[in-house]
Amino acid sequence: MKSPVIIGICGGTGSGKSTITDAIQRQVKDKITTIPQDSYYKNFGHLPPEERNKINFDHPDTFDNELLIQQLHQLKNNQIIQMPFYDFKTHTRIKKTITKIPTKLIIIEGILIFENVELRNMMDIKIFVDTNADIRILRRIQRDISERGRDFQSVVDQYLSTVRPMHIEFVEPSKKYAHVIIPEGGQNKIGIDMIVSKIKQIID
Repeated sequence: MKSPVIIGICGGTGSGKSTITDAIQRQVKDKITTIPQDSYYKNFGHLPPEERNKINFDHPDTFDNELLIQQLHQLKNNQIIQMPFYDFKTHTRIKKTITKIPTKLIIIEGILIFENVELRNMMDIKIFVDTNADIRILRRIQRDISERGRDFQSVVDQYLSTVRPMHIEFVEPSKKYAHVIIPEGGQNKIGIDMIVSKIKQIID
């Protein structure tokens, strides 16, 4: 099999990256390998829980980009990888892994995938999902409470102390590296259809 096409989908928290990934998967008939950057948070299991809760998880230094890049190279070389499994409730990487096989199309999505130059240069198509901050914070609150066991005040405190400042410092400036900017995320049907059409053209 020839080297797969790698698509990067970047954007702020709650922007709709996963929604666009799902939309591409539904329309592209070929099997797709999805790689969420969130799976590659560093393992902070050596720290006591109170220290883990103070970590700025929206800073580039909290990601194990070295492992992510290594495993992307393996996929490009048609090798199976064991993707880490990250527990967001405890901020630790557990022993369980997820098997990912090489396919024609690999989608990597995350808030800071354009920030790392080596990672960015591996992508054939770079997409930035541009969604208003008020919508993003509402989605973040809903997700963190329902899926990650956090309370409302802790989500708001984290947003104001780290999420918003890091978005301004790192995420928003990385928009300049995108080939395509999609306003309003998964609601932009025309933008998604155009991307799917280009992907099919490249694969075929």
